[in-house]
Amino acid sequence: MADSEKRDYYEVLGVAKDASDADIKKAYRQLAKQYHPDLHPGDTECEARFKEVAEAYAVLSDPDKRSKYDQFGHAAFDPSMGGTGFDFGDIFGDLGDIFGGMFGGGRQQRPNGPQRGENIRTGITITFEEAAFGCEKELAVTRIEECPDCKGTGCAKGTTAEVCPDCKGSGVVRMQQRSPFGIVQTTGACPKCHGIGKIIHQPCETCRGTGSVRKQRKVSANIPAGIDDGQSIVLRGLGSAGKNGGPQGDLLVTVGVRPHPIFKREGSSVLYEMPISFAQAALGAEMIVPTIDGDVKLTVPEATQTGSVFRLKEKGIPYIRGKGRGDQFVTAKVVTPEHLTEAQKDILREFARATGTDVPVAQDNTAMPRKKRKSK
Repeated sequence: MADSEKRDYYEVLGVAKDASDADIKKAYRQLAKQYHPDLHPGDTECEARFKEVAEAYAVLSDPDKRSKYDQFGHAAFDPSMGGTGFDFGDIFGDLGDIFGGMFGGGRQQRPNGPQRGENIRTGITITFEEAAFGCEKELAVTRIEECPDCKGTGCAKGTTAEVCPDCKGSGVVRMQQRSPFGIVQTTGACPKCHGIGKIIHQPCETCRGTGSVRKQRKVSANIPAGIDDGQSIVLRGLGSAGKNGGPQGDLLVTVGVRPHPIFKREGSSVLYEMPISFAQAALGAEMIVPTIDGDVKLTVPEATQTGSVFRLKEKGIPYIRGKGRGDQFVTAKVVTPEHLTEAQKDILREFARATGTDVPVAQDNTAMPRKKRKSK
């Protein structure tokens, strides 16, 4: 393409003339990914667009070339007009970074380097009280551990592994990929040793050359006071063993809490519904109320209505993060008596007459309240 036909390099990358180096690099990476020929095989238009983007970046990413371009435009690199010309070798490193993950190369962590062990997840169910006050539980977990026979080498006793001749023990090899501008070098896991950097000729019979075995272990878990249903705790370093000297993973324990027969929980509060007789509600009474700490006395005042709520301070759930604990809330529920004797019914009818309540006697001698007339 003649210089007169070339688009402005800033326009090609979609950046302003005062764009920073970081903005130019970001724009280039996005466009290079979009138009890379390996993603559009046989598409000549994408290939031409990719070349245009790469050329623009090769100039604008170099401070000296960018300065010349800002002064003289495309003519700065036209040899026929006294320009210096340029190549695209400077951008191959960036291409390797961008497309390494897409095509198996690029800069990456050494496959035979230290690797952290996997985390393990398990669950446990505890009682309402155990969740409130904390407890210690023994768990059975299955995890990956270092092979006890080969000590993690993967080799049979009395043998050693051979350093991979292709990668010289690094686990990675350089590979070349052809691009529109030449050969791009990338790195990837060594195919001969599969990235471990060594070749085991006589594998350990116990672990079959992997250097690790699966074992079931019993571990102790300290469940903190105040934990709620569905929450998890993390036991550091009790997961699977790492590789190549890497740290051990963690054990994540999800806690389930069994429902309580009389208590309910809302955050750090304990809820209790207290049955109370009509006489106790009307005249007041001293009640015995159960809590997670044991029974306590509660004074119920006269004329207590169904739904009245009483607060027992600091009789709730301990705060899982910090000192103190929540409260218990007691809701009064007036219970209507059943299976009354005739004498008891007569007493209630007398009470109804004394309070001006009309209680007619039904045919089956069951006291039925008279429906009030609707006001017009």
